[in-house]
Amino acid sequence: MDQRITVSKEVFIPELYFTNDGPNIKSYPRRMEYEGREYTFMDGLRYLVRKGQQLIQVFDMTDGSRDYRLQFNNSERSWTLVDMTL
Repeated sequence: MDQRITVSKEVFIPELYFTNDGPNIKSYPRRMEYEGREYTFMDGLRYLVRKGQQLIQVFDMTDGSRDYRLQFNNSERSWTLVDMTL
């Protein structure tokens, strides 16, 4: 079983990709820069979470060997790496 570690640090997402889900277009992170390294994602899932008036998007992404949980804060326009597997 993979070990999940909590990170909770802001990261830079230089590239997104888009999917056409019927009438809706959804965006997902394609690449992430964290601690001087670049990670390219192959696939992922997207969830919408409401915290009071705030809408936060949560992404469970994989690069094929590790899993990452990211969140995008719409009001602050910031990305956070919540946790990852080792």
